[in-house]
Amino acid sequence: MDERRTRISAICSVVAAALFWSSSYAVTKQVLADVGPLTIGAIRFTLAAVLLGIMVRMRRNPVARPDARQRRMIYLSGVLGITVYFVLENIGVELSTASDASLIVATYPLMTMLVELVVCRAGMPPLRIGGVLLATTGAFLVVRNGAEVGGSGRWSGDVLLLLGGLVWAGYNVLGKYAGRGQDAVNLTYHQTVAGAAGFLLASLFEIGDWRVPDATASALLAYLAVACSVGGFLLYNYGLRRLTSSVAVNILNLVPVFGVLGAVGINGEAVGLGQVFGGVTIVAGVTVGLIERRTAVEKAAVSEPTPVGECA
Repeated sequence: MDERRTRISAICSVVAAALFWSSSYAVTKQVLADVGPLTIGAIRFTLAAVLLGIMVRMRRNPVARPDARQRRMIYLSGVLGITVYFVLENIGVELSTASDASLIVATYPLMTMLVELVVCRAGMPPLRIGGVLLATTGAFLVVRNGAEVGGSGRWSGDVLLLLGGLVWAGYNVLGKYAGRGQDAVNLTYHQTVAGAAGFLLASLFEIGDWRVPDATASALLAYLAVACSVGGFLLYNYGLRRLTSSVAVNILNLVPVFGVLGAVGINGEAVGLGQVFGGVTIVAGVTVGLIERRTAVEKAAVSEPTPVGECA
């Protein structure tokens, strides 16, 4: 019963993170009108690091600080999952659309699955291969539709968003093992500090365009920092430590649904038939891959338990 409750709470945490993150594409698109993509990341994650630092210092029962080797792994995961990923995402959204970003993110579960298979040196069942090919076809349809409607700029943005998926997959696999023994607050704090430092350096490329954002942009930046960065990452890291990384990322399939709704409602974007068909194809591919994954996990559980410390 306790194990079931823990799993339910982990799933609910990842779902809540998905709800926060689903709005980030449309909100970022709004802020990009006044603030550069690298500066957005620097402001967003510096604010998040400060808030998380206050939370860590105010704790009554401090968690043991990770050793030097673990800190290096955590910092690397922070730079990968925050600096590198969000550089690709912010520039991708600037060149493309919030709706394209929301649909392309649906390929991330299978990208994570592929990275897990490479890292863990596991085989890929035929049905899972079919799911990967189907999701890839859907991503191609979304990117092609973007190129036809928005030209080369939107196509480049979509490609950057796809590259971001590979980076996010690496973050999930690395973050899961780098954070062993650390709770969600401590892990998220150290990752955010590393990610914010990377963004502060990157934002220097936009120093010539720096200016004080207006009241609306400032409020939206605060939302990105508090809700999407602190809240989203805390909730996601809590769930990720209690679920396999593929299962956790699969829940993010909620992001495309709410993200497209946000792009239409907040930014007034028009969603074309090509985008819809591509998005449905992506979700279908992910579903096929997960059916096979669930079957394989169930068989493995019956035949032989997975040793502690190995990939799951």
